[in-house]
Amino acid sequence: MNESQTQDPSRERLGFQAEVKQLLDLMIHSLYSNREIFLRELVSNASDACDKLRFEALHNPGLFEDAPDLAIRVDCDPAARTVTVTDDGIGMSRDEVIANLGTIAKSGTREFFARLSGDQRKDATLIGQFGVGFYSSFIVADRVTVQTRRAGESIAQGVRWTSDGAGEFEVETIERAARGTAVTLHLRDEHAELASGSRLRAIVRRYSDHIVQPILMKKLDWKDGHEIALAEDEQVNRASALWARPKTEITDDEYREFYKHVGHDFDDPLGWTHARVEGRQEYTLLLFLPAHAPFDLWDRDARRGVKLYVRRVFIMDDAEQLLPSYLRFVRGIVDSGDLPLNVSREILQESKDIEAIRAGTTRKLLELLAHLASEEKEKYAAFWREFGRVLKEGIGEDGANRERIAALLRFASTGGDGDAETVSLADYVARMKPAQRSIYYVTADSHTAARNSPHLEIFREKGIEVLLLADRVDEWVVGHLTEFEGKPLVSVARGGLDPAEIGGDAAQKNDDAAGAAEELKPIVSRLKASLGERVKDVRVTRRLTESPACLVADEHDPSANLARILKAAGQPGPQWQPILEINPSHPLVARLAADDENFDAWASVLFDQALLAEGGRLDDPAAFVKRINRLMLAPAA
Repeated sequence: MNESQTQDPSRERLGFQAEVKQLLDLMIHSLYSNREIFLRELVSNASDACDKLRFEALHNPGLFEDAPDLAIRVDCDPAARTVTVTDDGIGMSRDEVIANLGTIAKSGTREFFARLSGDQRKDATLIGQFGVGFYSSFIVADRVTVQTRRAGESIAQGVRWTSDGAGEFEVETIERAARGTAVTLHLRDEHAELASGSRLRAIVRRYSDHIVQPILMKKLDWKDGHEIALAEDEQVNRASALWARPKTEITDDEYREFYKHVGHDFDDPLGWTHARVEGRQEYTLLLFLPAHAPFDLWDRDARRGVKLYVRRVFIMDDAEQLLPSYLRFVRGIVDSGDLPLNVSREILQESKDIEAIRAGTTRKLLELLAHLASEEKEKYAAFWREFGRVLKEGIGEDGANRERIAALLRFASTGGDGDAETVSLADYVARMKPAQRSIYYVTADSHTAARNSPHLEIFREKGIEVLLLADRVDEWVVGHLTEFEGKPLVSVARGGLDPAEIGGDAAQKNDDAAGAAEELKPIVSRLKASLGERVKDVRVTRRLTESPACLVADEHDPSANLARILKAAGQPGPQWQPILEINPSHPLVARLAADDENFDAWASVLFDQALLAEGGRLDDPAAFVKRINRLMLAPAA
């Protein structure tokens, strides 16, 4: 930030972070056809501030400063064209004001701005995911003033923040008797009609009726067709916990607006589950599936989870112990009737009660996903595109729900729609050949490499479907998911193949393979000697119809793809020694047998081609090129 000198040492003029400047420009000039959104965002922030004060005051009651009743005020001044949202929540210190209102201190910033395009619909969604609702103030205001004091600090430690959104902001130390924060918007001329008590009431009731703190406004009277604000306050929202109301009394719009508050999102959720659980543990849950993944979904250091309440008292944000890691994208609340009000994160980690709640919330969410997968397939497809890779983690993390999660997985396959992950394991099983006993798959580092793998040749010829697994997490999945509905999952690039499963007469297949192996026994021996430790074994294969050779892993060895992943990640693992399988009917194998002088060169080229065909890297590309050139120039045997 660039600081310029001012005469008053308590006042600083600072520059916005570059990303904030870009965001403000988009806010002011491009985004939000629905300008009323600003009030929902400011009220939501005020509610969060009150929740945070209540939580911190559990351990430090003095933060209430003898005023424990929390509320949010919305005021307007039509003559001055201002709207002010005030809360008596936790407030901010000077450093927090500079950090929170001058920067976007959140992972994924660069990617976020790279994806902004100026398209209103798309960019509004992205900004919603990024959680920067305060800046929506500049949609309707040409100047914003924030006055705040952190709870527990002296009245001399108040702070005033002012900006016109053009590139700089001013921070000044002031005296402020009230704790909490007041945000005043100086409306642009074209938005002056928003400084109306009746208009603001309608917006609050539409977007913020579910806020648990009372939202207070001046009562209105009318004279000569004009509204007059009276001295008396009235509450304009229900201020009741939406999750505590009967489901029959809650509309879908109310659920959607509550999600936007609790999830800090501008988009509607894909779905939600709302339930009251009674038994050894009594709790209420209201959990939502977002429509889009947050930018920090893969940030392992980011704290995430649902909000925890105890008997409708807010306890903490991001209580990650309430859900397993593979459901970290879920937003919502859990309200326990049994936990102590002074529960801490450390207590949550060791609590048997929390384990029971975690199991229950997980089950409800998997039931919701199963419902979407069977009844609302388009929504589930959208969910899978955003969160499928994360859900796959549950196969290894959650053994108790492995079968439920397996039924929710979607894959690309040779029988599916291109490279789209639309095929479920149940779909695959329903299409299996009569003699087929296994679910076949191939792993690779891209869909193209998987679809073009030489290991698929015999399967393609026989019309047998193969799952195409191209995500890194897929190696984790098949390492833990060994079967589905009694059908084993088998890699087409591992071990031997059962000829009875891939069509044709098993006895004839075995006789043919045995005959070819016996005939090529000298070649196989020479190949093994020539390649040395590069291979674990060399053998004749029945899986190839077009390619001269392929590499396979032994039954209990890591796949080639897993070996590459571990190596790229710098993780130790066993040295990869593949088995080279040769196609006895391919002309190159015949050429190999006929060219004694260049046998070693042919052997290396055969191995290197097989390695390249499955997406591997050559240790010495230059040597490979030299061998190819040499063999191309050599006279035919």
